[in-house]
Amino acid sequence: MSAEYATFGLAPAMRAGGVLAGGDYQVHREFVDFIVNGRPLLFQLADLDAVSPLASDIPPAIFTTHVRRLLLEAEAPLRDGRYVIYGCPECEGLECGAVTAVIERTRGSAAGDDGAAGDDGADDGDYVWRDFAWQTSEQADLELNGYHGIGPFRFRGGEYRAELGRLLNGVAPGAGRRVLLIGARVALNAKLAAALRTIGIGAEIAADAAGVPAEELRTYGAVAFGREVPAPTRDAVRASFDTAGVDVAFVDGLAPIVPLLVAQIEYALDRSPLAQRRLTRLAVAGDSVVTEITSTCRVRLTVYRVDRLYRTRVHEVLDEVLEPGEHRVPLPDRARYVVARTPDSVLVASASS
Repeated sequence: MSAEYATFGLAPAMRAGGVLAGGDYQVHREFVDFIVNGRPLLFQLADLDAVSPLASDIPPAIFTTHVRRLLLEAEAPLRDGRYVIYGCPECEGLECGAVTAVIERTRGSAAGDDGAAGDDGADDGDYVWRDFAWQTSEQADLELNGYHGIGPFRFRGGEYRAELGRLLNGVAPGAGRRVLLIGARVALNAKLAAALRTIGIGAEIAADAAGVPAEELRTYGAVAFGREVPAPTRDAVRASFDTAGVDVAFVDGLAPIVPLLVAQIEYALDRSPLAQRRLTRLAVAGDSVVTEITSTCRVRLTVYRVDRLYRTRVHEVLDEVLEPGEHRVPLPDRARYVVARTPDSVLVASASS
């Protein structure tokens, strides 16, 4: 095999859900992404809204099957030894399109670049991912839909099996995908909880966390406070989680705007490494908003405000595929809050009054 060696790793990733302009919903998904040569493989596929098969919300038996397929310990799900690398975040149908590749094992190095055997004398072989393609039917058309600039990637067997083996030993994504909502505004919390549940995030409403067992507190990934919650209550809730030894993200709601609060919570739940996120910056500078991305992708910028009659006003100022780098977009008058979204990330910024 002529492919050069590539490093292989895994990292938690997120497909950002949310309440979009016009009232549409986008499902929140958490999954494990493939880190090839130190960079998420998904980002190398340009503007693609997709998740790996290693998602947190599938049954454990199916999750294990996907891992064993990548280890070539289970039969390939598609013809010609092809495996799904990324698929539709809304369903599992191949008709929506999927990134697939041939995965094969070769006899090769176990220890070093010189091809020498490992300390035990065994040749544990390499794993090769090749012939990447966008596939919408049982047969892949490499000439028409192949990713000709991606791969082949050759991974050292020991590194590859060690990374995937951690997933078989219980180190899987998705812990703490529930949110505890603390606040006195019952109607707002009910709408927020309904929106979160619609996009796949569990949510419960409470006045505080007093008397909640530690094992239940451990199921939460974030706590969202309403603006009216007094400081003593906030401190008591934080103390409850500290006593239980639970590391959660605490969110201070910016405004009684459900899509904005959902975006804040989505950001709080994002466990992907900062260095491996596509959306890295969002800031308001004067009458413009500045955003920065690390790879080509679709970017949506939405501004929110509450008018004098307490009605929510929404203005989508950008929905385009942008190149890597910094981008400056003019803001409309009286913009108050800005939400930026890429397929995998969300950021929130507050504009000056």
